Amino acid sequence: MSLAPRAVLVHRTTEYEELVARHGTHGQAAYFLKSRGGDIEEVAERHRRTRRALAEVSAAIPLTWRQTQVERADLDRFLFAPEDVVLVVGQDGLVANVAKYLAGQPVLGFDTDPGRNPGVLVRHRPSTAAVAALLRSVHVGGTGVDELTMVEAVADDTQRLVALNEIYLGAVGHQTARYRLGLEGDGGVVEAQASSGVLVGTGTGATGWLRSVWQERGSALSLPHPSEDRLVWFVREAWPSPVTGTSLVAGELRGSAGLQLTVESEGLVVFGDGMEGDAVELTWGQGVRVGVCEERLRLVG
Repeated sequence: MSLAPRAVLVHRTTEYEELVARHGTHGQAAYFLKSRGGDIEEVAERHRRTRRALAEVSAAIPLTWRQTQVERADLDRFLFAPEDVVLVVGQDGLVANVAKYLAGQPVLGFDTDPGRNPGVLVRHRPSTAAVAALLRSVHVGGTGVDELTMVEAVADDTQRLVALNEIYLGAVGHQTARYRLGLEGDGGVVEAQASSGVLVGTGTGATGWLRSVWQERGSALSLPHPSEDRLVWFVREAWPSPVTGTSLVAGELRGSAGLQLTVESEGLVVFGDGMEGDAVELTWGQGVRVGVCEERLRLVG
């Protein structure tokens, strides 16, 4: 007998909860914010909206389904199952945070703060009726799903990292990173570089950090569409010297193409979607390949 679907509600600790945890009470948190020109009520109202959204989404889950909740900080310890339907309640970035831990499970994003979030990935409002209709449609396969391209980095010791927006390769603390960089199928051309790191992003990431670098650089590269089988990469602040170059500082990766990097310093880190706490650590002489991931994020439209 097949298991009933399990609804997994993904959320994150609110700013209000973090403030109260840090200062002990609502009153102390209010005093702290007021002394710095802030207003606890604005933060508390966002907290209440988030809690209401979680309650509405939870109430819409069919009684025959199983359900559980997971906080963002616990995602790396949570085991997703094939029959899960993932309901992300929060901001766009929370969808990116959960994407790397999935293997084809459908994802529905619910915006808890319309107007403050772009709503690129959290596309739905968290009303009970709307959530119930979406879940019924997902269960029978009647809802359109966007297959969003992801980026992966695989080290020579088999460590692997997947991200929805972008992968960053660089030194801890964003100090100067030293490495050798090359493209697969480029005739063996490799360049030694010293830089602030390398950023490789997807079409989804083209609305965030990647776009910022692209705009600042005035790049002629076209940014990919979220479902396009193509990545764009940039070297940040490459430094020219007698032993390091700046000729390989930007490009694109299509299909099965890969970017190869070999570490030439004490250590580098690789992390995705801004989650530095969940990073792959590399040491001198290790290599890593970055390219399009075979898996896709299945985001319900």
